[in-house]
Amino acid sequence: MIPEPAGPAEEPGRRLLQRRFTARLLPQLRLLVEECAAREGLCEPRRGEFVLAVDEIAGNAVEHAGGSGRLVLRRVGDELECRISDAGPGFSETVIPELLPGLDGAPKGRGLWLARLVADRFAVSGAAPGATGAVVTVAVRLR
Repeated sequence: MIPEPAGPAEEPGRRLLQRRFTARLLPQLRLLVEECAAREGLCEPRRGEFVLAVDEIAGNAVEHAGGSGRLVLRRVGDELECRISDAGPGFSETVIPELLPGLDGAPKGRGLWLARLVADRFAVSGAAPGATGAVVTVAVRLR
C-alpha cells in the first residue's frame, strides 16, 4: 500500500492516514485504521464498530465501483472521520434500506446500513464535478 502525498489544505482537521486500496490491501487497511483509531483514543466497543463500518464501505468500493478506492482518515475536533471515495457509477443514500436488509426483502445493502447505524455522522455524496464515483463519510465521536 503506497501512501499518498498530502494534498492541498482544503480540508479541516488533522490527517492521520491516506491510502489508495484494492481488494488485496483491505486486510492491511483495516489494521491501519484500527491502529490510528486506538492512537487517537477511540475505545472499544466503538473502535471495533468504526473499523467494521470503514471495512464495509471500502469493501463496497472494491466490489461495486471498479475494484479500488481511496481512504482518508482524519481527526476533526472530537471526531474521527473517514472518507472513502471511488470511481464507480455513484449512488445516493436512498439506496440504503431503512430496515435491516433481509427483513425488508432487500438482498443487499447490509454494509452501508450497518455503517450508517453505528456512525455519529454519515453521508454519501458525489465525486468532484466532472468525475464519476461516490464519497462516503463516516465519523464517530471520540468522547
